[in-house]
Amino acid sequence: MNITLNLQWLEAVMLASVRMAAFIVIAPPFSYRAFPGRIKAMLALGLAVAVSPRVVPGYVSLSNSAFFGAIVMELLVGAILGFLVFIAFAAIQSAGNLIDTFGGFQLAQAYDPGTMINGAQFSRLFHMTAIALLLASGAYQLILGGLFRTFDALPLGGGINLGVSADLIVTAVTQMFLAAAQIAGPLLIVLFLADAGLGLLTRVAPALNAFALGFPLKIFLTLALGGLVLAVLPAIVSALTDSVAKTLVGVR
Repeated sequence: MNITLNLQWLEAVMLASVRMAAFIVIAPPFSYRAFPGRIKAMLALGLAVAVSPRVVPGYVSLSNSAFFGAIVMELLVGAILGFLVFIAFAAIQSAGNLIDTFGGFQLAQAYDPGTMINGAQFSRLFHMTAIALLLASGAYQLILGGLFRTFDALPLGGGINLGVSADLIVTAVTQMFLAAAQIAGPLLIVLFLADAGLGLLTRVAPALNAFALGFPLKIFLTLALGGLVLAVLPAIVSALTDSVAKTLVGVR
């Protein structure tokens, strides 16, 4: 029995799987530590086979040295693409961190090895909710669609424009801080007004020691109004997913 092996197809799938693997290791929700490493490797290989009809026709077989150089280049491309997705969804975690800091929960900070987050309650709650929404709503498919389209702009072994990538990363970091402030901003304003009110009450009636009530009051306000922030997370995740898909397509 003769088995014909298409080396061009095999090389293209291997290079595509390297990009997929680097992306999956960094980009949420695929980077979640609860997913076993072998499952991530199988997913990367399966996605590479799925995208093979897009990448194989334009691929030209490389020499040994050029092939190993292409592997390194695909690792870099996948890592940059995954980092862009990570930055976008880090806005939700940053918003939770702001709420923890201003609400008085930062004292309960702990490291979560599953999500690799060092934060308090709202940081971890928002992050876990975002991952659950990405998986439950199918938004991860939109992210994968954006990743597949990068093979048109960035052919296998073709490299990446680091200048354009740096501009995208700077823009993504700026948008992350802006989105975090927009998500947590209303609650932070309420907490600030609570502090200002307690300060005025202390000036009017120093004997009441109003600041002794500040800590439990801020915790109550954070818990009461934090649910409102949590309720709008589906819309926020949807908007971030659309932004991520457009950003991935814009990489050159």
